[in-house]
Amino acid sequence: MKEIIQQKLKERNAILLAHNYQPPEIQDIADMCGDSLELSIRAGKTDADIIVFCGVHFMAETASIVSPQKTVLLPKLDAGCPMADMITPETLLKKKQSLPNVPVVTYVNSPASVKALSDICCTSANAVRVVNSLPDKAVLMTPDKNLAQYTAKHTSKTIHFWDGYCPIHQNLTPNMLETAKKKNPDATVLAHPECRPEILDMADVILSTSGMLKHVEESAANEFIVATESGLIYPLQQQNLDKKIYSASEILTCADMKKITLDDIVSTLDALSPVVQVPEDIREMAQRAVSRMLEVG
Repeated sequence: MKEIIQQKLKERNAILLAHNYQPPEIQDIADMCGDSLELSIRAGKTDADIIVFCGVHFMAETASIVSPQKTVLLPKLDAGCPMADMITPETLLKKKQSLPNVPVVTYVNSPASVKALSDICCTSANAVRVVNSLPDKAVLMTPDKNLAQYTAKHTSKTIHFWDGYCPIHQNLTPNMLETAKKKNPDATVLAHPECRPEILDMADVILSTSGMLKHVEESAANEFIVATESGLIYPLQQQNLDKKIYSASEILTCADMKKITLDDIVSTLDALSPVVQVPEDIREMAQRAVSRMLEVG
């Protein structure tokens, strides 16, 4: 199957991207693995005509925003993101009317149509830096309330936040993490900013997925409890065979991130479908918000 996919990718001048939360067999055959924005930017710098994005819908949209000249394929069109679905352009416009002149900072885990109505985007890694780069005394952060509350602890600005969240991270409770810590008392706890505040208070280090990969590789510690989606355990373990990696809980599995199969990739490359393309008027406005973030760093 791997050889078949690689041959079809070559024939189509296509590149295969896999998010860190994808199943192991998908990550193993991907040309690039990483977080969503990182993958879109890296793919945009290649000469590939086609991007096959193994992730969820907003990620494919981001690739379309960054590389409008390329065809972006999402093997499972119904691979969505519950958090991204918690905000719409209509509801954001209404909220903006209640907070006039307050800039909107939108997490990249959001629909393109919402990015288009935002002043600037952010990632889980640069949210604090992005917010602090703005001259305004108050900002509205969407759609993740946990990332917003984490950011609020690291800035003097007033943070208004959207009542959205990632159900996978939100469902991790302090009792679950405490159980994992008791089982592995010597392990360093790594938590993603999408976790609820009580979990972040219990963590030793708070990092994005890419940040976790780097930290574990560079750390002198030998055991880690990882409080993020279970898919990250695989690349962490593959890159650190001499270290022990534990998931904070067995509930940390996103069904949407596990929808795409090897057969789906083959079918997508044969049919060159489903295509995800952001309308140009929305793409231009969303690109502006993404570009402003990239200027911050």
